[in-house]
Amino acid sequence: MAATLERRSIDPVPESERHGHPRSLFTLWFAANTQITSAVTGALTVLVGVHPLWAIVAVVAGNALGGIPMALHAAQGPKLGIPQMIQSRAQFGVYGAALPLVLVVVMYLGYFASGSLLGGQAVAQITHLPTDVAIAVYALASALLAIIGYRLIHRFGWIASALSVVVFLYLTIRLISGHDLGTVFAAPHLDFPKFLLAVSLTASWQLTFGPYVADTSRYLPSATSVRATFWWTYGGTVLGAVWAMSFGALAYAIAGKAFKGHEVAYVVGLGGEALLIPLLLAIALGKFTVNVLNIYGGYMTVATALTGFGRRAALSQATRIGYIAGVGVVGAVIAILGRGQFLSNFVLFLDFLLYFLTPWSSINLVDFYLLRKEKYDLDALYDPDGRYGRWAWPALAAYVLGIAVQIPFANVEGIFVGPIAPLLGGADISWLLGLIVPGALYVAFMRRSVALRA
Repeated sequence: MAATLERRSIDPVPESERHGHPRSLFTLWFAANTQITSAVTGALTVLVGVHPLWAIVAVVAGNALGGIPMALHAAQGPKLGIPQMIQSRAQFGVYGAALPLVLVVVMYLGYFASGSLLGGQAVAQITHLPTDVAIAVYALASALLAIIGYRLIHRFGWIASALSVVVFLYLTIRLISGHDLGTVFAAPHLDFPKFLLAVSLTASWQLTFGPYVADTSRYLPSATSVRATFWWTYGGTVLGAVWAMSFGALAYAIAGKAFKGHEVAYVVGLGGEALLIPLLLAIALGKFTVNVLNIYGGYMTVATALTGFGRRAALSQATRIGYIAGVGVVGAVIAILGRGQFLSNFVLFLDFLLYFLTPWSSINLVDFYLLRKEKYDLDALYDPDGRYGRWAWPALAAYVLGIAVQIPFANVEGIFVGPIAPLLGGADISWLLGLIVPGALYVAFMRRSVALRA
């Protein structure tokens, strides 16, 4: 039954418990992307100074590029049957994997907090509860669904996906029909550095799914092909994000300050007074899928980090529930305390994540597809004295250098500008280096390490 509590946590899923078809990944990730935070991310492309027409081009390009490593991570789930970050122990060592894990936990908390804030705003308008109380209620509901687990998350993803199509189709028609798009798209000047920044922002949206996308595919039968898992995931995540982000870019281009800081109110206002409550409910439910995924992945990341030092390969049901509740409480507190200046803070949050998560993604994918060719010793992933060891210097060195190589090219507006970024007109291409350099270094270090042992 879908409502039965999930038994598995960070331990491998045996073949006898594998089930489903990869097409469920399409609806899950389509629903995870067609929601209000995606629209806010799309608005950022215009906020940073890109012409609306080129902003939509940047949305397509960023999601198409960022979706590739994201979907490649998804294809790891059926092959190994373990959470994504447990598999990172093969590259970084059982203890060493805690280094990127800390940053991934920050990512989960940030996205969960932002999701609870936006979802809570919708709940507050529906119920007339104080906003802080509504945020807490929304976070609690997300935690409850995460506790029930994998099956219900996928079932809800299908329902939310169907709802998202109806809602966004209606809202898109209302947005387009009520305004002169010829005026909005007039004089499409291309500011290339800002265009690259917009591509980076949208690519980062997809790249930050990497640390937990395999968590949603690990129950599929091991015979599921890499190609099927990749394309069903890629199609859902890219199509959903491009639609929602393009909507957000247009909304900001049309409304400006009326959208910034009042995202939920503006969106539901497109439907008029008669549809106010249905649209608020749709926004709250639409945001719910990805909010649950964030808390679901967050607890497994915390568990992966802590159990690595405790030599545990599984969690009791009570411990699993405790981890989920802990992540939910912390995320809700962050949402309540940080709900002012949400949009500008969200830009900085995406930039921060991009610098630290792309090197991890590069190393993980190179190891899985090129070096070990999908073959791992699952028992050793839970044993600090096993073949993967406690600390794996090739991955740790490549990871640190992968972060360092991005610094000269980084451009975090108002915070830090690397020395090379101004020479490129302010364009931020650091994430491309973060994807290419660490993987290449890891391959070189691993070959040298093998040669030395020989």
